[in-house]
Amino acid sequence: MSWAMGQTALVTGGSQGIGHATAAALAAQGAQVTVTGTRPSFADYDAPIEGVAYIQADLATPAARVAVAERFSALDVLGNNAGGGSANEYDQDQFEAVIDLNLNAVMDLSVRLFPLLKAARGSVVNVGSLASFLALKEVPAYTASKAGLLGLTRALGDKWATDGVRVNLVAPGFIATRMTERMRVDAAYEARLLKAVPMRRWGEPGEIADAILFLASPAASYITGQSLAIDGGLMLR
Repeated sequence: MSWAMGQTALVTGGSQGIGHATAAALAAQGAQVTVTGTRPSFADYDAPIEGVAYIQADLATPAARVAVAERFSALDVLGNNAGGGSANEYDQDQFEAVIDLNLNAVMDLSVRLFPLLKAARGSVVNVGSLASFLALKEVPAYTASKAGLLGLTRALGDKWATDGVRVNLVAPGFIATRMTERMRVDAAYEARLLKAVPMRRWGEPGEIADAILFLASPAASYITGQSLAIDGGLMLR
């Protein structure tokens, strides 16, 4: 029997990319999975997953987070994946919008769902970035939010350890998703990027999903407050 059989999981931003791969992997393990997205229905995305529930929610807004949390009466796994950047993060309004989505939403939703996670002795896995460790000067809000998410993971991992709730973070490197598509269009630019990656290739969303499943599973039962870079060796540079 799969470890997730019958468990309940929420993956925010699970309509595409890493979140989609994570939701599909959890569903394949037998979990009852719900994802969030910003479009009206799952059918409005390229690859809705059969049997996976969908909630339309802009998690940058507090009311949406309240509504999402109220949909659950039990929860074993929370995957905080929803996030993004903005065109000009040196504009204060855009800066604050990115912080709201990438950091404030994670804190708010995690705290709201904590009682259910405690009852299940469940797990939270946050999706950070190499920006959790490295400065990306063109996206200060994205960098600040992902660095903050690393600190939040450590703080919640410590706070909730005695309650049986584990909190960890994955930090993806260059992953082939819609978000990075513009970086792969120009072959010369792509080649320059991949020079920094010892494995000389893009990661796949499923490779991040596998790590998330590990951290959420009983196989990681003695791991909390930790971060795992999944980057083809980029951090070695």
